[in-house]
Amino acid sequence: MSSLNCLPPSVEPRVSDHMPQIIDMIKQILDNGCAYTIDGDVYFSVDKFPDYGRLSGRKLEDNRAGERVAVNSRKKNPADFALWKAAKKGEPFWQSPWGPGRPGWHIECSAMSAAYLGYSFDIHGGGMDLVFPHHENEIAQSCAACHESSVSYWIHNGFVTIDSEKMSKSLGNFFTIRQVIELYHPLALRLFLMGTHYRSPINYSDLQLESASDRIFYIYQTLHDCESITANYDEASLKDSIPSETETCINKFHDECLTSMSDDLHTTVALAAMSEPLKNLNDLLHTRKGKKQELRIESLAALGKTIGNILNILGLLPDSYSEALKQLSDYALKRAKLTDNEVMQKIEERNVARKNKEYEKSDTIRKELAGVGIALMDSPEGTTWRPAIPLPLQEDQHLTPPTS
Repeated sequence: MSSLNCLPPSVEPRVSDHMPQIIDMIKQILDNGCAYTIDGDVYFSVDKFPDYGRLSGRKLEDNRAGERVAVNSRKKNPADFALWKAAKKGEPFWQSPWGPGRPGWHIECSAMSAAYLGYSFDIHGGGMDLVFPHHENEIAQSCAACHESSVSYWIHNGFVTIDSEKMSKSLGNFFTIRQVIELYHPLALRLFLMGTHYRSPINYSDLQLESASDRIFYIYQTLHDCESITANYDEASLKDSIPSETETCINKFHDECLTSMSDDLHTTVALAAMSEPLKNLNDLLHTRKGKKQELRIESLAALGKTIGNILNILGLLPDSYSEALKQLSDYALKRAKLTDNEVMQKIEERNVARKNKEYEKSDTIRKELAGVGIALMDSPEGTTWRPAIPLPLQEDQHLTPPTS
Protein backbone atom coordinates (compact mmCIF):
# COMPACT_ATOMS: atom_id res chain seq x y z
CA MET A 1 0.00 0.00 0.00
CA SER A 2 2.85 2.34 0.83
CA SER A 3 4.53 1.60 -2.52
CA LEU A 4 1.27 2.48 -4.27
CA ASN A 5 1.26 5.88 -2.48
CA CYS A 6 -1.79 4.93 -0.39
CA LEU A 7 -2.06 6.92 2.82
CA PRO A 8 -2.17 4.74 5.94
CA PRO A 9 -5.49 4.55 7.81
CA SER A 10 -5.71 6.54 11.04
CA VAL A 11 -6.97 3.48 12.94
CA GLU A 12 -6.84 -0.25 12.16
CA PRO A 13 -9.09 -1.77 14.86
CA ARG A 14 -9.17 -5.48 15.72
CA VAL A 15 -12.45 -7.22 16.49
CA SER A 16 -10.95 -9.05 19.47
CA ASP A 17 -10.15 -5.70 21.14
CA HIS A 18 -13.75 -4.47 20.84
CA MET A 19 -15.90 -7.16 22.47
CA PRO A 20 -17.40 -4.72 25.03
CA GLN A 21 -18.58 -2.37 22.23
CA ILE A 22 -19.98 -5.30 20.21
CA ILE A 23 -21.86 -6.70 23.21
CA ASP A 24 -23.21 -3.24 24.08
CA MET A 25 -24.56 -2.76 20.55
CA ILE A 26 -26.27 -6.16 20.59
CA LYS A 27 -27.86 -5.21 23.95
CA GLN A 28 -29.19 -1.97 22.39
CA ILE A 29 -30.71 -3.89 19.46
CA LEU A 30 -32.36 -6.34 21.87
CA ASP A 31 -33.63 -3.50 24.09
CA ASN A 32 -35.17 -1.84 21.00
CA GLY A 33 -37.07 -5.05 20.19
CA CYS A 34 -35.23 -5.82 16.95
CA ALA A 35 -33.54 -9.07 17.97
CA TYR A 36 -34.26 -12.30 19.86
CA THR A 37 -32.25 -15.00 21.65
CA ILE A 38 -32.31 -18.77 21.18
CA ASP A 39 -30.04 -21.13 23.15
CA GLY A 40 -27.16 -18.66 23.45
CA ASP A 41 -27.53 -17.32 19.89
CA VAL A 42 -28.82 -13.81 19.17
CA TYR A 43 -30.58 -13.14 15.84
CA PHE A 44 -31.59 -9.88 14.21
CA SER A 45 -35.26 -9.84 13.25
CA VAL A 46 -35.55 -8.39 9.73
CA ASP A 47 -39.33 -8.17 10.12
CA LYS A 48 -38.76 -5.48 12.76
CA PHE A 49 -36.86 -3.30 10.27
CA PRO A 50 -39.22 -2.20 7.43
CA ASP A 51 -36.40 -0.52 5.47
CA TYR A 52 -34.46 -3.79 5.10
CA GLY A 53 -33.18 -3.99 1.52
CA ARG A 54 -32.98 -0.25 0.87
CA LEU A 55 -29.30 -0.33 -0.17
CA SER A 56 -29.43 -3.32 -2.51
CA GLY A 57 -33.02 -2.77 -3.68
CA ARG A 58 -33.84 -6.36 -2.76
CA LYS A 59 -37.18 -7.27 -1.17
CA LEU A 60 -37.49 -9.82 1.61
CA GLU A 61 -39.45 -12.17 -0.62
CA ASP A 62 -36.49 -12.13 -3.05
CA ASN A 63 -34.17 -13.58 -0.41
CA ARG A 64 -34.89 -17.23 -0.93
CA ALA A 65 -33.09 -18.78 1.98
CA GLY A 66 -31.75 -22.29 1.63
CA GLU A 67 -30.40 -22.01 -1.92
CA ARG A 68 -26.77 -22.10 -0.80
CA VAL A 69 -26.96 -22.98 2.92
CA ALA A 70 -29.28 -25.09 5.00
CA VAL A 71 -32.23 -23.16 6.47
CA ASN A 72 -31.98 -22.69 10.23
CA SER A 73 -35.43 -23.77 11.41
CA ARG A 74 -34.96 -21.95 14.72
CA LYS A 75 -35.11 -18.54 13.01
CA LYS A 76 -38.38 -16.60 12.99
CA ASN A 77 -37.62 -15.55 9.41
CA PRO A 78 -35.12 -17.36 7.13
CA ALA A 79 -33.53 -13.95 6.38
CA ASP A 80 -32.75 -13.24 10.06
CA PHE A 81 -29.00 -13.10 10.68
CA ALA A 82 -26.76 -13.82 13.67
CA LEU A 83 -25.56 -11.03 15.95
CA TRP A 84 -23.99 -13.47 18.45
CA LYS A 85 -23.20 -17.16 18.01
CA ALA A 86 -23.02 -19.60 20.91
CA ALA A 87 -19.60 -21.22 21.24
CA LYS A 88 -19.01 -24.55 19.53
CA LYS A 89 -16.42 -27.00 20.75
CA GLY A 90 -12.87 -25.99 19.81
CA GLU A 91 -13.82 -22.44 18.71
CA PRO A 92 -12.46 -19.24 20.29
CA PHE A 93 -15.10 -17.61 22.52
CA TRP A 94 -15.80 -14.63 24.77
CA GLN A 95 -18.18 -14.33 27.71
CA SER A 96 -21.45 -12.45 27.13
CA PRO A 97 -24.88 -12.01 28.78
CA TRP A 98 -26.09 -14.83 26.44
CA GLY A 99 -23.31 -17.21 27.37
CA PRO A 100 -19.87 -17.92 25.84
CA GLY A 101 -19.67 -17.27 22.12
CA ARG A 102 -18.42 -14.96 19.40
CA PRO A 103 -19.90 -12.09 17.35
CA GLY A 104 -21.59 -12.53 13.99
CA TRP A 105 -19.79 -11.27 10.90
CA HIS A 106 -21.84 -8.10 10.39
CA ILE A 107 -22.05 -6.69 13.93
CA GLU A 108 -18.27 -6.33 14.22
CA CYS A 109 -18.18 -3.61 11.54
CA SER A 110 -21.13 -1.62 12.90
CA ALA A 111 -19.72 -1.62 16.45
CA MET A 112 -16.19 -0.59 15.45
CA SER A 113 -17.26 2.12 12.99
CA ALA A 114 -19.61 3.56 15.65
CA ALA A 115 -16.77 3.47 18.21
CA TYR A 116 -14.43 5.57 16.05
CA LEU A 117 -16.69 7.56 13.73
CA GLY A 118 -19.99 7.78 15.59
CA TYR A 119 -23.33 6.50 14.34
CA SER A 120 -23.38 8.93 11.40
CA PHE A 121 -20.40 9.28 9.11
CA ASP A 122 -19.58 10.21 5.52
CA ILE A 123 -18.19 7.26 3.55
CA HIS A 124 -18.43 3.48 3.86
CA GLY A 125 -16.49 1.36 1.37
CA GLY A 126 -16.14 -2.20 0.18
CA GLY A 127 -16.37 -4.49 -2.81
CA MET A 128 -19.58 -4.72 -4.83
CA ASP A 129 -20.09 -8.25 -3.48
CA LEU A 130 -20.64 -6.77 0.00
CA VAL A 131 -23.77 -4.76 -0.91
CA PHE A 132 -25.87 -7.75 0.07
CA PRO A 133 -25.97 -9.17 2.64
CA HIS A 134 -23.09 -7.58 4.56
CA HIS A 135 -23.76 -3.86 4.10
CA GLU A 136 -27.52 -4.36 4.07
CA ASN A 137 -27.25 -6.07 7.46
CA GLU A 138 -24.91 -3.36 8.77
CA ILE A 139 -27.50 -0.70 7.97
CA ALA A 140 -30.27 -2.70 9.64
CA GLN A 141 -28.41 -3.40 12.88
CA SER A 142 -26.85 0.09 13.16
CA CYS A 143 -30.25 1.77 12.68
CA ALA A 144 -31.85 -0.68 15.11
CA ALA A 145 -29.24 0.25 17.73
CA CYS A 146 -29.53 4.00 17.02
CA HIS A 147 -32.34 5.49 14.91
CA GLU A 148 -30.13 8.44 13.85
CA SER A 149 -27.52 6.12 12.30
CA SER A 150 -26.62 7.03 8.69
CA VAL A 151 -23.90 6.83 6.05
CA SER A 152 -23.81 9.63 3.46
CA TYR A 153 -22.03 7.72 0.66
CA TRP A 154 -21.64 4.01 -0.06
CA ILE A 155 -18.54 3.29 -2.16
CA HIS A 156 -18.50 -0.14 -3.84
CA ASN A 157 -15.62 -1.11 -6.12
CA GLY A 158 -15.86 -3.43 -9.12
CA PHE A 159 -14.06 -6.75 -9.51
CA VAL A 160 -10.69 -7.36 -11.15
CA THR A 161 -10.71 -9.60 -14.22
CA ILE A 162 -7.69 -11.18 -15.91
CA ASP A 163 -7.85 -10.99 -19.70
CA SER A 164 -11.63 -10.52 -19.27
CA GLU A 165 -12.02 -13.53 -16.94
CA LYS A 166 -12.82 -12.99 -13.23
CA MET A 167 -9.75 -13.26 -11.00
CA SER A 168 -10.10 -16.13 -8.54
CA LYS A 169 -7.94 -18.70 -6.79
CA SER A 170 -10.11 -21.54 -8.15
CA LEU A 171 -9.33 -20.53 -11.75
CA GLY A 172 -5.63 -20.28 -10.99
CA ASN A 173 -5.41 -16.72 -12.37
CA PHE A 174 -4.98 -15.09 -8.97
CA PHE A 175 -1.90 -13.06 -8.03
CA THR A 176 -0.97 -10.34 -5.56
CA ILE A 177 0.12 -6.72 -5.78
CA ARG A 178 3.56 -7.83 -4.57
CA GLN A 179 3.87 -10.09 -7.63
CA VAL A 180 2.82 -7.28 -9.99
CA ILE A 181 5.31 -4.74 -8.61
CA GLU A 182 8.13 -7.23 -9.07
CA LEU A 183 7.94 -6.32 -12.77
CA TYR A 184 6.06 -3.01 -12.92
CA HIS A 185 6.55 0.31 -11.13
CA PRO A 186 3.98 0.68 -8.31
CA LEU A 187 2.86 4.07 -9.67
CA ALA A 188 2.30 2.52 -13.11
CA LEU A 189 -0.01 0.03 -11.37
CA ARG A 190 -1.74 2.92 -9.57
CA LEU A 191 -2.21 4.78 -12.88
CA PHE A 192 -3.65 1.61 -14.45
CA LEU A 193 -6.11 1.16 -11.57
CA MET A 194 -7.21 4.80 -11.78
CA GLY A 195 -7.77 4.47 -15.51
CA THR A 196 -11.07 2.69 -14.82
CA HIS A 197 -13.83 4.15 -12.64
CA TYR A 198 -13.68 2.40 -9.28
CA ARG A 199 -17.27 1.11 -9.50
CA SER A 200 -16.60 -0.62 -12.85
CA PRO A 201 -14.92 -4.00 -13.33
CA ILE A 202 -11.27 -3.61 -14.31
CA ASN A 203 -9.50 -5.89 -16.78
CA TYR A 204 -5.89 -6.69 -15.90
CA SER A 205 -3.58 -7.66 -18.74
CA ASP A 206 0.09 -7.28 -19.67
CA LEU A 207 -0.91 -4.78 -22.37
CA GLN A 208 -2.81 -2.64 -19.85
CA LEU A 209 0.20 -2.57 -17.49
CA GLU A 210 2.63 -1.87 -20.32
CA SER A 211 0.39 0.97 -21.55
CA ALA A 212 0.21 2.46 -18.05
CA SER A 213 4.01 2.21 -17.70
CA ASP A 214 4.47 3.89 -21.07
CA ARG A 215 2.02 6.66 -20.15
CA ILE A 216 3.53 7.43 -16.76
CA PHE A 217 7.03 7.48 -18.27
CA TYR A 218 5.82 10.07 -20.77
CA ILE A 219 4.26 12.18 -17.99
CA TYR A 220 7.37 12.10 -15.80
CA GLN A 221 9.75 12.66 -18.74
CA THR A 222 7.79 15.75 -19.81
CA LEU A 223 7.75 17.15 -16.27
CA HIS A 224 11.43 16.30 -15.76
CA ASP A 225 12.35 18.18 -18.96
CA CYS A 226 10.22 21.11 -17.79
CA GLU A 227 11.86 21.07 -14.35
CA SER A 228 15.35 20.97 -15.90
CA ILE A 229 14.70 24.27 -17.69
CA THR A 230 12.69 26.14 -15.04
CA ALA A 231 15.18 25.16 -12.28
CA ASN A 232 17.58 27.72 -13.72
CA TYR A 233 15.15 30.54 -12.87
CA ASP A 234 14.10 31.58 -9.39
CA GLU A 235 10.47 32.52 -8.84
CA ALA A 236 11.30 36.16 -8.20
CA SER A 237 12.85 36.56 -11.66
CA LEU A 238 9.74 35.28 -13.47
CA LYS A 239 6.98 37.63 -14.54
CA ASP A 240 3.58 37.32 -12.87
CA SER A 241 1.71 37.12 -16.16
CA ILE A 242 1.40 34.16 -18.55
CA PRO A 243 -0.04 34.11 -22.10
CA SER A 244 -3.84 33.94 -22.28
CA GLU A 245 -3.78 30.56 -24.09
CA THR A 246 -1.68 29.06 -21.27
CA GLU A 247 -3.99 30.50 -18.65
CA THR A 248 -7.04 29.13 -20.51
CA CYS A 249 -5.43 25.68 -20.73
CA ILE A 250 -4.62 25.66 -17.00
CA ASN A 251 -8.09 26.85 -15.95
CA LYS A 252 -9.80 24.29 -18.19
CA PHE A 253 -7.62 21.47 -16.85
CA HIS A 254 -8.16 22.52 -13.24
CA ASP A 255 -11.94 22.83 -13.67
CA GLU A 256 -12.24 19.46 -15.46
CA CYS A 257 -10.26 17.73 -12.70
CA LEU A 258 -12.24 19.37 -9.89
CA THR A 259 -15.60 18.60 -11.55
CA SER A 260 -14.74 14.99 -12.39
CA MET A 261 -13.25 14.17 -8.98
CA SER A 262 -16.23 15.78 -7.24
CA ASP A 263 -18.54 13.57 -9.34
CA ASP A 264 -18.01 10.20 -7.61
CA LEU A 265 -14.21 10.24 -8.05
CA HIS A 266 -14.09 10.04 -11.85
CA THR A 267 -10.32 9.60 -11.98
CA THR A 268 -10.57 8.53 -15.62
CA VAL A 269 -11.74 12.01 -16.68
CA ALA A 270 -9.06 13.74 -14.59
CA LEU A 271 -6.33 11.61 -16.20
CA ALA A 272 -7.69 12.24 -19.70
CA ALA A 273 -7.81 15.99 -19.02
CA MET A 274 -4.03 15.91 -18.45
CA SER A 275 -3.38 15.28 -22.15
CA GLU A 276 -3.78 18.88 -23.32
CA PRO A 277 -1.51 20.59 -20.76
CA LEU A 278 1.12 17.85 -21.34
CA LYS A 279 0.95 18.45 -25.10
CA ASN A 280 1.31 22.20 -24.52
CA LEU A 281 4.33 21.54 -22.31
CA ASN A 282 5.96 19.39 -24.98
CA ASP A 283 5.31 22.03 -27.63
CA LEU A 284 7.00 24.66 -25.45
CA LEU A 285 9.89 22.29 -24.75
CA HIS A 286 10.60 20.87 -28.18
CA THR A 287 8.93 22.66 -31.13
CA ARG A 288 10.43 25.62 -32.93
CA LYS A 289 7.25 27.64 -32.46
CA GLY A 290 7.02 26.76 -28.76
CA LYS A 291 10.62 27.73 -28.06
CA LYS A 292 9.95 31.19 -29.51
CA GLN A 293 6.77 31.80 -27.50
CA GLU A 294 6.67 34.94 -25.38
CA LEU A 295 6.87 34.23 -21.62
CA ARG A 296 7.83 30.64 -22.43
CA ILE A 297 9.56 30.00 -19.08
CA GLU A 298 6.58 31.41 -17.18
CA SER A 299 4.25 29.11 -19.13
CA LEU A 300 6.47 26.10 -18.49
CA ALA A 301 6.61 26.85 -14.76
CA ALA A 302 2.84 27.39 -14.47
CA LEU A 303 1.91 24.27 -16.46
CA GLY A 304 4.45 22.09 -14.65
CA LYS A 305 3.23 23.27 -11.24
CA THR A 306 -0.45 22.70 -12.12
CA ILE A 307 0.11 19.18 -13.46
CA GLY A 308 2.26 18.38 -10.42
CA ASN A 309 -0.53 19.55 -8.08
CA ILE A 310 -3.07 17.26 -9.78
CA LEU A 311 -0.63 14.34 -9.72
CA ASN A 312 -0.25 14.96 -5.99
CA ILE A 313 -4.04 14.87 -5.49
CA LEU A 314 -4.20 11.59 -7.45
CA GLY A 315 -1.32 10.11 -5.45
CA LEU A 316 0.82 9.88 -8.59
CA LEU A 317 3.50 12.45 -7.71
CA PRO A 318 6.90 10.78 -7.19
CA ASP A 319 9.54 12.15 -4.81
CA SER A 320 11.71 12.88 -7.84
CA TYR A 321 10.89 12.75 -11.56
CA SER A 322 14.46 11.73 -12.44
CA GLU A 323 14.48 8.93 -9.86
CA ALA A 324 11.06 7.68 -11.03
CA LEU A 325 12.29 7.65 -14.66
CA LYS A 326 15.33 5.60 -13.65
CA GLN A 327 13.11 3.17 -11.75
CA LEU A 328 10.75 2.82 -14.74
CA SER A 329 13.76 2.15 -16.98
CA ASP A 330 15.11 -0.44 -14.53
CA TYR A 331 11.73 -2.20 -14.49
CA ALA A 332 11.69 -2.21 -18.31
CA LEU A 333 15.16 -3.79 -18.37
CA LYS A 334 14.01 -6.43 -15.89
CA ARG A 335 10.99 -7.31 -18.07
CA ALA A 336 13.27 -7.41 -21.13
CA LYS A 337 15.79 -9.60 -19.26
CA LEU A 338 18.58 -7.20 -20.26
CA THR A 339 21.05 -4.95 -18.47
CA ASP A 340 21.73 -1.32 -19.37
CA ASN A 341 25.21 -2.33 -20.59
CA GLU A 342 23.73 -4.95 -22.91
CA VAL A 343 21.35 -2.36 -24.40
CA MET A 344 24.22 0.09 -24.90
CA GLN A 345 26.23 -2.67 -26.64
CA LYS A 346 23.27 -3.25 -28.98
CA ILE A 347 23.11 0.49 -29.69
CA GLU A 348 26.83 0.50 -30.48
CA GLU A 349 26.42 -2.52 -32.78
CA ARG A 350 23.63 -0.69 -34.57
CA ASN A 351 25.72 2.48 -34.88
CA VAL A 352 28.52 0.47 -36.51
CA ALA A 353 26.04 -1.23 -38.86
CA ARG A 354 24.57 2.13 -39.91
CA LYS A 355 28.05 3.54 -40.44
CA ASN A 356 28.82 0.56 -42.67
CA LYS A 357 25.48 1.00 -44.46
CA GLU A 358 24.30 -2.40 -43.18
CA TYR A 359 20.77 -1.11 -42.84
CA GLU A 360 19.12 -4.52 -42.63
CA LYS A 361 21.27 -5.42 -39.61
CA SER A 362 20.55 -1.99 -38.11
CA ASP A 363 16.79 -2.50 -38.51
CA THR A 364 17.02 -6.02 -37.05
CA ILE A 365 18.69 -4.70 -33.89
CA ARG A 366 16.08 -1.97 -33.51
CA LYS A 367 13.24 -4.45 -34.00
CA GLU A 368 14.81 -7.00 -31.64
CA LEU A 369 14.94 -4.40 -28.84
CA ALA A 370 11.45 -3.08 -29.66
CA GLY A 371 10.19 -6.65 -29.30
CA VAL A 372 11.13 -6.67 -25.61
CA GLY A 373 9.98 -3.12 -24.86
CA ILE A 374 13.14 -1.07 -25.52
CA ALA A 375 12.59 1.78 -28.01
CA LEU A 376 15.64 3.44 -29.61
CA MET A 377 15.49 7.19 -30.05
CA ASP A 378 17.79 8.78 -32.67
CA SER A 379 18.75 12.45 -32.44
CA PRO A 380 21.62 14.67 -33.64
CA GLU A 381 23.26 14.06 -30.23
CA GLY A 382 23.20 10.27 -30.70
CA THR A 383 20.95 7.31 -29.88
CA THR A 384 19.30 6.78 -26.52
CA TRP A 385 16.63 4.33 -25.39
CA ARG A 386 13.41 4.51 -23.42
CA PRO A 387 10.89 1.94 -22.18
CA ALA A 388 8.04 1.23 -24.60
CA ILE A 389 5.17 -1.21 -25.08
CA PRO A 390 6.74 -4.41 -26.54
CA LEU A 391 6.16 -4.64 -30.28
CA PRO A 392 4.24 -7.98 -30.19
CA LEU A 393 1.70 -6.49 -27.77
CA GLN A 394 1.35 -3.40 -29.97
CA GLU A 395 0.81 -5.52 -33.04
CA ASP A 396 -1.72 -7.72 -31.26
CA GLN A 397 -3.76 -4.65 -30.42
CA HIS A 398 -3.07 -2.85 -33.73
CA LEU A 399 -1.30 -0.06 -31.86
CA THR A 400 1.03 2.31 -33.64
CA PRO A 401 4.69 1.60 -32.74
CA PRO A 402 6.63 4.52 -31.19
CA THR A 403 8.67 6.63 -33.60
CA SER A 404 12.07 8.08 -32.87
